[in-house]
Amino acid sequence: MSETVVSVEGFAKEYRTPFRRRRVQAVKGASFSVARGEIFGFVGPNGAGKTTTIRALMGLIRPTAGRLAIFGEPPGSRAARRRLGFLPESPYFYDYLSPRELCDLAGRLHGLPRDERARRASALLERVGLLDAADRPLKKFSKGMLQRAGLAQALVNDPELVVLDEPMSGLDPLGRRDVRELIRELGSQGKTVLFSTHILSDVEAICDRVAVIVRGQIEDAGSVRELLDASLLGTEIVLRRDGGVEEMTALPPTADVTAFLREQPAGTTVVSVTPRRESLEDRVLARMKERA
Repeated sequence: MSETVVSVEGFAKEYRTPFRRRRVQAVKGASFSVARGEIFGFVGPNGAGKTTTIRALMGLIRPTAGRLAIFGEPPGSRAARRRLGFLPESPYFYDYLSPRELCDLAGRLHGLPRDERARRASALLERVGLLDAADRPLKKFSKGMLQRAGLAQALVNDPELVVLDEPMSGLDPLGRRDVRELIRELGSQGKTVLFSTHILSDVEAICDRVAVIVRGQIEDAGSVRELLDASLLGTEIVLRRDGGVEEMTALPPTADVTAFLREQPAGTTVVSVTPRRESLEDRVLARMKERA
């Protein structure tokens, strides 16, 4: 059985508004786990509770209820932080630092020796496409370039677990592709990756498993394939009859496709058999409408 790297059990977080002191539940009893070596997508619309959950996992806020653990350790513990890399949703870095200095600072905080810090900074900045700008001050960077610098510093300690909060934020299509490839590389190296996003096509492309959160509650959790199989709407079959006439038949999801094809008369050619599935985006939008 795979080791559980991230565990969230019944996590709830309640805030009070500044003036009227009204209670607001940001997350309501969320539960999910991430196994070693998985690429895990934490999916939901803006304001669904993704960042709140990740902040609690990083030990930046305290839960109102529930239990959270990383490598079996309490969130924010030194033992857990030593083994992870983190990129927050809207990172703030010292403007006067360069990307190389930022990576060096992160490496020093992790206790890496100078030669190792220098080597890893150069390699990572090249990987995220910032080597040519490695010595420019961050205050001159665009949001997308800052995101790339943040990815480099999150990986400087060669972490076992990488937690990325909206890592595609501020990136153009080319930058998003590069981040997807980087996450795939981390997975192929045996790293565990937990990342949040509202860009659902990225999740379908690279994740092993996913949890969908809507209005503070987990609505779906499982492998991407399981969620897509559960969202089967039916099957479209195109047949070519004698004479070359093509016709399309839509079968319901419970239909026996094999039996249907066996019943066709001699001389019929099967042109295509296409499962029709609800996309992950449609699934999330449906959950949002239900909650609304």
